[in-house]
Amino acid sequence: MLRDQVSQVFVIACGEDTSMLEDVLDREGMQVEILRQPPVDPSIPYSRSYLCLVNHVRAWQKIVAGDQPGLVIEADFVPVKGLGSLPVPCDLTAKTTGLAWLYTCASQIYSVSEQGYAEGFSVSTVAYLVTPDAARTLLSYAEEVRSEYGETRYSPWDSGVEGFLRSRGFKSYIPFRNYGEHGGIPNPEHLQNRHLWKQLSSSHRADTLYGKLAFLPAYAKNHEELLQARLYARVKGLGRLLTGRLLRLSIVTRSSVPWRLIGFALRRQITF
Repeated sequence: MLRDQVSQVFVIACGEDTSMLEDVLDREGMQVEILRQPPVDPSIPYSRSYLCLVNHVRAWQKIVAGDQPGLVIEADFVPVKGLGSLPVPCDLTAKTTGLAWLYTCASQIYSVSEQGYAEGFSVSTVAYLVTPDAARTLLSYAEEVRSEYGETRYSPWDSGVEGFLRSRGFKSYIPFRNYGEHGGIPNPEHLQNRHLWKQLSSSHRADTLYGKLAFLPAYAKNHEELLQARLYARVKGLGRLLTGRLLRLSIVTRSSVPWRLIGFALRRQITF
């Protein structure tokens, strides 16, 4: 179970009210630490993407120092009920394990192990597990991002996390179902820089969920709006499956176990 394998949950926040999220995580038996955005120089026009990266770096540093896998969650993540009892989407003890998303966006499947763990790709950092070794590697990635983009220029750094880890021998994993929903509004810088961020649309939601959400997301005023958003997300997820974006044909044809990949993709999107 997730609560048994993750010693610490780091919630990244700015000025958001995180009380409902904290209450849910506490009831799930998970130890939570809130990492709020530190004060910044108001005279510097920091990019929001850079400030977000800075807060993730703080979480990575704590995971490295604690020498245990950690769960990093952004403040607008809405978990499903029973989060702590859900299975972990990978083997956190394997030396090659780097990161495992609990919430995915623009996900792709690369391979599926005999244990049913799906190695793959996602661009979202709304909720993910990360090992100490991978967190240490991501600290060097953050330095590269800062060197290339600086503090005021937008960077699609979260879309490069998986590739950076893979180039250094780590595998990243996508879950069979999402463990929660992105409850907020995407950073407007993404839309202003669509030439860099082609994977994201004006909003991104979980295509599939492990269960009912623990509380109403901020994007929905009532349960009718939530139902509409969830229906749209499900249809969009099915569209990604049918058009080969979740599982690319080239990946299937090169695999020694193609039916394992196809079965995972179909069950992920079609079964309830």
